[in-house]
Amino acid sequence: MATVQFISSERRVVKMVMIVMILGLGFFFSSSVEARMGIERQKLEVQKHLKRLNKPPVKTIKSPDGDIIDCVPVAHQMAFDHPFLRNHTIQMRPTYHPEGINFEENKIASSKSSKEKPITQLWHVNGRCSEGTIPIRRTKKADVFRASSVKRYGKKKHKSIPKPRSAAPDLINESGHQHAIAYVEGDKYYGAKATINVWEPKIQQSNEFSLSQLWILGGSFGEDLNSIEAGWQVSPDLYGDNNTRLFTYWTSDAYQATGCYNLLCSGFIQINSEIAMGASIFPTSGYRGSQYDISILVWKDPKEGHWWMQFGNDYVLGYWPSFLFSYLADSASMIEWGGEVVNSNPDGQHTSTQMGSGHFPEEGFSKSSYFRNIQVVDGSNNLRSPKGIGTFTEQSNCYDVQNGNNGDWGSYFYYGGPGKNPNCQ
Repeated sequence: MATVQFISSERRVVKMVMIVMILGLGFFFSSSVEARMGIERQKLEVQKHLKRLNKPPVKTIKSPDGDIIDCVPVAHQMAFDHPFLRNHTIQMRPTYHPEGINFEENKIASSKSSKEKPITQLWHVNGRCSEGTIPIRRTKKADVFRASSVKRYGKKKHKSIPKPRSAAPDLINESGHQHAIAYVEGDKYYGAKATINVWEPKIQQSNEFSLSQLWILGGSFGEDLNSIEAGWQVSPDLYGDNNTRLFTYWTSDAYQATGCYNLLCSGFIQINSEIAMGASIFPTSGYRGSQYDISILVWKDPKEGHWWMQFGNDYVLGYWPSFLFSYLADSASMIEWGGEVVNSNPDGQHTSTQMGSGHFPEEGFSKSSYFRNIQVVDGSNNLRSPKGIGTFTEQSNCYDVQNGNNGDWGSYFYYGGPGKNPNCQ
């Protein structure tokens, strides 16, 4: 009798084990199917987004750096997917330029030779886009997959604006962004200009970047912040390589839902057929070698109210329509110029991602990176040297800034640094 009970109990145990195994296998297969479906949904979402971004070109140019540049009719660019721009009349030129422009061409003499070479973009080697079209860097699947999500592709993370006076360093560093900047505030500003030294800083990790830019800011540093930004950057996450690239950015809500880099969302309207946003800049400066600069001007058209961008002496690139903004629909309340890096604190140590040339300001010309001829546009649409320039950096042992003024360079500053070093851990 006891033997029969033992066999019966054993069968019950075996049956229970089999049920658990079947349930486990069912859960495994169900999870596996859901995972596959999730991947397929993501692929479909990426394909749809690529279709929105990559408009049909009339011509395609392959760049030596691996980029594909599409020449797209001006009226077909992504800006016009915005509901407020569907009946927009494209402005092919600004109504007014700021008075007193004294642009230098996009070149700078070598520190060792008087010979000058123009800065260009690498894709120009293999062709140009015709009038009536604009060059757009084609977005690839890999570009979107590197982003945290399709929705966040082409967008900055929150809290990437330096706040010189109003915040403590530990609050500023919460997002891992570090800066070395010059700035002005306390007035109404209608634009800014700078000649920016171009380098190719080394990036430690692919989720970090290094950039040099100007910021045109309106509103508070809360969720209503308006910002227009332009300069050069090295960003492996965004572009898939370590090339130095021309870029722009805008936001009207502190990087939350609005705005993006370059032409990766509806907003900036490009009219120029020569320069591609997000394309590589060539050549770049060398330590103790030839130095290369770009000049950038962003200003508010006093008649139409749009914010225009000009690159160098010859290239008016396009404009941000004024309706995109709240505070900047009137004027800016702060201008900043300088460098920014992301420090992701690998292993709890400071990143070795370089800012500018990767060398400190005191090393000077041909070694350290600089901004020169920095100017603001005033209420009379005049370019003038800024008054009351302040400087700011969170950790001067990692990245620093030193400003000055002279007859050749006007208001200028050297900035940057190597990041991790014996005094920056």
